[in-house]
Amino acid sequence: MTTRLVFQNIFRFIILMLVQVLIINNVSLSGFVVPYIYLLFLFMLPTQTGRIPMLLIAFATGLTMDLFSNLLGFHTFACTAVAFFRILFADRILVRNDHVDINVPSIYTVSVRQFIFYIAILLFLFYLIFFSLEMFDTHGAGRILLSTICSTLFTGGIMLLIQVLFVHKKK
Repeated sequence: MTTRLVFQNIFRFIILMLVQVLIINNVSLSGFVVPYIYLLFLFMLPTQTGRIPMLLIAFATGLTMDLFSNLLGFHTFACTAVAFFRILFADRILVRNDHVDINVPSIYTVSVRQFIFYIAILLFLFYLIFFSLEMFDTHGAGRILLSTICSTLFTGGIMLLIQVLFVHKKK
């Protein structure tokens, strides 16, 4: 990974975390929609990031979010689990078994459809794990599923908007 790419990722982490903590966490949408845009940082990490660094970065990202939101490991566990799933499935989803090197997954480096599928799967898994931990009740399975679907759709839409507005097309 180049030095420029490292600094871009650090900058992306700081900006997304600040927006999440200072703005989005203070906006109440409803009980069913909880947008966590800081996850875009994990989704846009370079595909050549090793397995152990990916899991450690996800752990640190989740821990940072837990510290700011006073949750006891919910973000940490869910982020680490999503990083594990990303390690397993990202190449299959993003490049469809083609041998293509993607520095940063975005709507401009892979097809829009593949990127939407990629973030939808990872967001759905994150929210399913997160809400299952948060609610920890078998009677609330419908609420967990509804919250997972609504939050996945809303956060995915915000992430696509961020991609369109702030990620530049490579020439």
